[in-house]
Amino acid sequence: MPDNATRQPAAASAGMSRYGQIAAQLQQKIVTGEWSPGTAIPAESALAVEFGIALGTIRQAIAVLVQQGLLERVQGKGTFVRTGLTGGSSAGMMRFFRFRSEADADAAPTAVPRSEILSCRSVRLDKGMASRFGLEAGARGLAISRRRWVADTPRLLESIWLPLPRCAALQDTPVAEWGELLYPLLSQRCGITVHRAMDEVTFRLLDAEEADLLALPPSHPCALVTRQAFDIQGQCVEYRLTRGDAYAFRYTAEIR
Repeated sequence: MPDNATRQPAAASAGMSRYGQIAAQLQQKIVTGEWSPGTAIPAESALAVEFGIALGTIRQAIAVLVQQGLLERVQGKGTFVRTGLTGGSSAGMMRFFRFRSEADADAAPTAVPRSEILSCRSVRLDKGMASRFGLEAGARGLAISRRRWVADTPRLLESIWLPLPRCAALQDTPVAEWGELLYPLLSQRCGITVHRAMDEVTFRLLDAEEADLLALPPSHPCALVTRQAFDIQGQCVEYRLTRGDAYAFRYTAEIR
């Protein structure tokens, strides 16, 4: 499935296998919210009875949705609708950076830096930004500027765009109540579960304003992480640009 495509429930057709047709119907339960994120789905035996099919067929259908990342199996507990990304250490920008002082060079990196909202305002989206959210040019969105701190030092500078009216509830929430992580806030205030995200890393130099906000020299090398985040239906719900010290950038991958 293309990353920029909206996930649509597969339509059952004469040419589709029986388990594929059942997988499409189960997917519809997830996409429409009948099965909400974090909840256990009914037992396989109960689903087999509901659809009037063999147990092996329902297991194949569930396996399709597990492979798609919509469901996850928990040993000894059952099968659950994935809760999506929480914005914690597994999905956060801090996995790209290692900020340590000379005194604690062997310490583990901070998982959740402190967030400082510099601004949050409603803006008209240009054609390119609006199209990312499936909106018409000139539609409105939220533009957020956020600085993130590790201890007493500013480490990351972020520009975030969110679609309106889906995220309108944030306009009524004082920024002092936002907390450190965006995705739990989107879930609690806007009913949006971030299911997946794509990150792209490039490098450039900080401009004077960015450097000042990060307490770095002008034209300091910068790692730029561009993120698009999607809900469970495949709709883009966030576009983010994160800037940080390129000298602190780390990338680790295990290849087998």
